[in-house]
Amino acid sequence: MVTYNKKSSWMYPDTKIKKLEKLPDPKKHQQISFLKSGVRIFGYFLLPFNLLIGAGVLILSEIVGIYEELV
Repeated sequence: MVTYNKKSSWMYPDTKIKKLEKLPDPKKHQQISFLKSGVRIFGYFLLPFNLLIGAGVLILSEIVGIYEELV
């Protein structure tokens, strides 16, 4: 059963999340997503010219993607 009151409107008894403040920042998430996409496109562009550097840039885009999910 979900209880509602003025102090905290979203309380789930079966989870630890009690406030909407803990949601990710959508603006920051979008900016990092665009950065990740740009790095990924650049990595695919580099693949025909230098396979090793292109693969390294694609790995970097995955690291940016992990950071994106933590924001």
